Amino acid sequence: MRHLIVSFIILVFYSCKEEAKKQIQLKTGNYRAVLEVKDEEELPFIFEVKSPKELYIYNAEEVIEVDEIQYRNDSVFIKAPVFEGYIAAAFVDNNLKGSYVKESLGRVVPFTAEYNTDSRFIMESKATQNVEGIWKTVFSKGVEGDEYSAKGIFKQKGNKVTGTFRTTTGDYRYLEGVMDGNQMKLSTFDGAHAFLFTAIVTDSTMDGQFYSGNHWKEPFVAKRNETFELPSANNLTFLKDGYDGLKFSFPDEDGNMISLNDERYKDKVVIVQIMGTWCPNCLDESKYYSKFYDANKDRDFEIVALAFEYAKTESKAFNSITRLREKLNIGYPILLAQYGTSDKSKAQEKLPMLNHVLSYPTSIFIDKTGKVRKIHTGFNGPATGEKYEEFKAEFEGFVDDLLNE
Repeated sequence: MRHLIVSFIILVFYSCKEEAKKQIQLKTGNYRAVLEVKDEEELPFIFEVKSPKELYIYNAEEVIEVDEIQYRNDSVFIKAPVFEGYIAAAFVDNNLKGSYVKESLGRVVPFTAEYNTDSRFIMESKATQNVEGIWKTVFSKGVEGDEYSAKGIFKQKGNKVTGTFRTTTGDYRYLEGVMDGNQMKLSTFDGAHAFLFTAIVTDSTMDGQFYSGNHWKEPFVAKRNETFELPSANNLTFLKDGYDGLKFSFPDEDGNMISLNDERYKDKVVIVQIMGTWCPNCLDESKYYSKFYDANKDRDFEIVALAFEYAKTESKAFNSITRLREKLNIGYPILLAQYGTSDKSKAQEKLPMLNHVLSYPTSIFIDKTGKVRKIHTGFNGPATGEKYEEFKAEFEGFVDDLLNE
């Protein structure tokens, strides 16, 4: 009898242990996640768990598949594709409580998630304003060295608002939110950037605040202007006087030093992509470039990427490069141009022939003779809609012209 009792206790113990293991996992269904930013504001986003090892983050039309999910004791670690940042959270019943972490930058943002909830913003009233249309926007107005212009592009249906802000260096991704009375609230989270925009809206003006994680905040103002356009992205970065070519020598993942003098690039049209694995606009550009390269690599065409990484060590920087390349199946080389900082002034020191490095990404178009023919600053990603289609048409047309010379 004693042996039977012991056996029963052991069986119950292991059964409970196995049951506990099953319970300490994400339940399938929707979660409303919240990051705590400055001014006690909440930055919400929605994710849907399909299985304990697969979830999807939603931002307007954007759907981000996440399959890097690990469980340790009573906690879960969620890492979005490509980027370094991750969510570490403990289970509180079916909910989560923890942090969004970027180790290399030393950033920790409080995080919670409520199970079985799919309302991004909690609204208090019906919309009393409609922001659909184009808005001429100025961030940090009057602040010397920080002021910059943007183009707000929004759609609204009832209380729901989607859109983005375009700048001279790129866009603020897929923004989704609401018009709550006369207050606009928009957010996005993609694993690298966490953005929140709030604004009081009248028929023709906005007065708002932009929050990036819990480390940055700046004001913005906007006015309706359906004809507003930003400066051409092809005129912002250029070669200094006395230069007509680009020179560099940086290592690839195997330690080989690569330069444009290599046989691989002779008598070919080459795109040099200045980027970083931490940069969402660079990710969008890399997705497009990777597909274009695969379709055109047999036409005397090459792409080479120069990565400027904020990872603290060379090995961590190359780990990020490898992860990006494998996730997107990138067939062109990605060289490590810099690690330890993504500071643009430091990047410009590595490429002294440029007047500045204004944006990640930046693309340099080189013809078959090695001459720089165009430099395009920034990237208008899929969130910009029509502008993205315009970029692709311009890019492909210009490359074809160079190839036909």
